[in-house]
Amino acid sequence: MTPRLDTKVKILDSAEKLFGMNGFESTSLRDITTHADVNLAAVNYHFQSKDSLIEAVIARRIEPINACRLSLLEEAGPDPTVEQILEAFLRPVFEANMERAIPLMGRLLSNPAFFVDRMWEKHLAPVGQRFMEALSKAFPDHPRAELGLRLYFSVGVMTHVLLWGPVFPRITGGMVDVSDRQALLQRTITFLAAGFRAT
Repeated sequence: MTPRLDTKVKILDSAEKLFGMNGFESTSLRDITTHADVNLAAVNYHFQSKDSLIEAVIARRIEPINACRLSLLEEAGPDPTVEQILEAFLRPVFEANMERAIPLMGRLLSNPAFFVDRMWEKHLAPVGQRFMEALSKAFPDHPRAELGLRLYFSVGVMTHVLLWGPVFPRITGGMVDVSDRQALLQRTITFLAAGFRAT
């Protein structure tokens, strides 16, 4: 017998799916309660508002990843290589079960202003600062602005691999197999490390 989902989890699951499918503005609390088969009072009890619900949906995905990132960076020691820094940054995302969250991530990334307000300032800026400090130590001769740009490029590669990974085999005529996530992670790290080392 399948255990009943907790009401709060049902609301979060439904909100994540509908926000990803229809966007944040186009999804009403009524849409979410109908999909989750709960009443509006349950949403108000757990989240108080749609704004708080949006924040909870995003935090549920990104906070465990950020915690793992910082833990891996700490484990790499005081002088990590660029490969270790990139692994700490990328591995938690590659190993997370992101399939259900991909439409939501797509929505966030398609609206830069919303992304900055909801994702960057609240969840990513402090983590980004820690990784920038590690990169600055690994590459003392690179200007900080240049390292920031290269980290930005790295985020773009990571996002592209995650969003487009499922169709890579089709668009490459079967030459690229992305089913081995560990191998894909290592290839991504090798590619990005070369970019950081470039003069």
